[in-house]
Amino acid sequence: MIQVGEPAPDFTLPDQHGRRTSLSSFDGPVLVVFFPAAFTPTCTSELGVLRDAPIPGVTVVAVSCDSVPALRAFADAEGIAFPVLSDFWPHGEVARAYGAFIPERGIAGRVSALVDGTGVVRALWRSSPAEARDPAEYARAAADLSAG
Repeated sequence: MIQVGEPAPDFTLPDQHGRRTSLSSFDGPVLVVFFPAAFTPTCTSELGVLRDAPIPGVTVVAVSCDSVPALRAFADAEGIAFPVLSDFWPHGEVARAYGAFIPERGIAGRVSALVDGTGVVRALWRSSPAEARDPAEYARAAADLSAG
């Protein structure tokens, strides 16, 4: 399980369009948001808030163990333009590296990590699969990060 102050595990996963996307390819802070499943009410709501109220200066990437075609249909249906990454195979490998994988269910749990521009985890959030995370906490942590 990753901790604040540690290097974030780098990864390369396909996005909803099949493009290979690496954490290390982004400049500046990245909010990595693991979510259990596309088309579920809580996940749709959480990602919709991030779609509708972007955090200034922060790139959002969402990660699920769903397949690329499922994530493409989901992102298209919900108008999500930020990368929605598939951790489908090897199943949950990136979620495991972040301590987000729930093996008995085969899904990613609700774990989010704010990673600074040098690749260090600066904030972490964890909640149960049924409980939405508070997006205001993301914005506060990003503001604290930019304030130095």
